[in-house]
Amino acid sequence: MSRIGRSPIKLASGVTVTVSPANEITVKGPKGELKKAIDRDIKVEVKDGEIVISRPTDQIRHRALHGLYRALIANMVTGVTEGFKKQLELVGVGYKAANAGQLLDLSLGYSHNIIFEVPKELKVATLTEKGQNPKIMLEGSDNQLLGQVAAKIRSLRKPEPYKGKGVRYSDEVVRKKAGKSAGK
Repeated sequence: MSRIGRSPIKLASGVTVTVSPANEITVKGPKGELKKAIDRDIKVEVKDGEIVISRPTDQIRHRALHGLYRALIANMVTGVTEGFKKQLELVGVGYKAANAGQLLDLSLGYSHNIIFEVPKELKVATLTEKGQNPKIMLEGSDNQLLGQVAAKIRSLRKPEPYKGKGVRYSDEVVRKKAGKSAGK
């Protein structure tokens, strides 16, 4: 049996979980509400303040879905209680970030600024301190949406391997390559 799928998910106080007959799970908590459709073969039960996920057989497909849905539901519970955060850093001369509500204005060395609209489910904040690289902080309860938006922002100017310029996650390490002169 899947080690991840077998372990139950503990519910914090103030979190309610409902499973519809169509196998859609809804998790409500202090930070919001999340919904996810679950495969019809996977059974989700809520009992004694815990969520237990079970599978009908030991087929490869069922084993794979067992651990997957357990992890997704655990992320939903964590999202509505604590939330998730991602921080991006802009490395490069003249790179700037500013936000007005959900609109993110990025100056990344192109001939024009990039206006990026962040989904309303996420909170965005920018920070520019003297002597530090500009930072973008994203916060939300949906881990999948947060990661997707952060990856999209990063893809606007990926870190390049020679000088390390570009948009990167704050905990990301960019390995630099040696330039032409190192070959002689």
